[in-house]
Amino acid sequence: MEYRYEVPRGGRFGRFGGRYVPETLMEALRKLEENYLRYKDDPGFRSELDGLLRDYAGRPTPLYYAENLSRRIGGAKIYLKREDLLHGGAHKVNNTLGQGLLAKKMGKRRVIAETGAGQHGVATAMACAALGLRAEIYMGEVDMERQRINVFRMKLLGAEVHPVSSGSKTLKDAINEALRDWVTNVEDTYYLLGSCVGPHPYPMIVRDFQSVIGRETREQILGAEGRLPDYIVACVGGGSNAIGIFHPFIGDEDVKLIGVEAGGEGPELGKHSASLTRGMEGILHGAYTYLLQDEDGQIAPTHSVAAGLDYPAVGPEHAYLKDIGRAMYLAVSDEEAVKAFLTLSKTEGIIPALESAHALAYAMRLAEKCSKDSIIIVNLSGRGDKDLETVLRRIGEWTS
Repeated sequence: MEYRYEVPRGGRFGRFGGRYVPETLMEALRKLEENYLRYKDDPGFRSELDGLLRDYAGRPTPLYYAENLSRRIGGAKIYLKREDLLHGGAHKVNNTLGQGLLAKKMGKRRVIAETGAGQHGVATAMACAALGLRAEIYMGEVDMERQRINVFRMKLLGAEVHPVSSGSKTLKDAINEALRDWVTNVEDTYYLLGSCVGPHPYPMIVRDFQSVIGRETREQILGAEGRLPDYIVACVGGGSNAIGIFHPFIGDEDVKLIGVEAGGEGPELGKHSASLTRGMEGILHGAYTYLLQDEDGQIAPTHSVAAGLDYPAVGPEHAYLKDIGRAMYLAVSDEEAVKAFLTLSKTEGIIPALESAHALAYAMRLAEKCSKDSIIIVNLSGRGDKDLETVLRRIGEWTS
């Protein structure tokens, strides 16, 4: 199977991607692409970013053999790529340090961002503090309530948090407000998009900054096992942690790539966030991709116990990987994700983010069916401190 690693002209992955934005933003996106292509391979830029990732963020992260979990499940060996150990508790800082440094090189002192689970907002606030930039974060009111600790962390780190009360008051609406801000203040503001979604060049930029996950994973598994894994499993909302670990393995056809979406409470529209497995093609936030919409083409409400997966679309590169059959995508329910959250906590002493627990839930199911010499790597994209109140409420529901 041939796969083009470089994004074709126009920023499309097959028919997916593109730039569907107001004319006001076209020049800003062209300048962003021009500056990114100028700096991404610049030795000075790479050296500064590598230093920040190492000394500030804490890279490389370990690849951990979950021996207790593997023994309990039976079947395959399960490895965890420990992005939860990064500064801030999630993979998001890989991208915010990269884009924050790019914003600084472009002379933009004001940075805006959107956030759902709050991890991208926290990571943006951290990067801006470290780089001397001003951060303003848009966050839906529903997400602010279920992620109160992350709201406090953002403010503690010096960011201004703007509540979003429109629509479903979740990530989709936070992105809408951030885009409106950018249209109004495009000359002096950098929009630090948090996932591999949106208009070109964002899906490419975020993928490239997150691909450090996959590059490290390749080196680490070869050192540990002397071969590549059979499966790589990652959760998919917008899809940045998944594309980050997938991308360096795309040319390795024997490595099966599996993305796990939020199955929520059932297959009915409005009860899940599974745009790849249950969505249709359309345009949202500047890109042509798979998304959840009703029969009239209106964006559907979404649901997930994990705030970071509560989004009605997906990055266009994932849409392309699905269409060419290079990656497989499926959905895991709220209940199964919470059970995986509890299982990993008790067996390995590692509390995962609810987003990551979706990937873990499927990996546990998969491991049972595999031979003992099979290897599964799960991208543990974040830690679960932020989700303790949510899980506590769920456990109360089940035991009451």
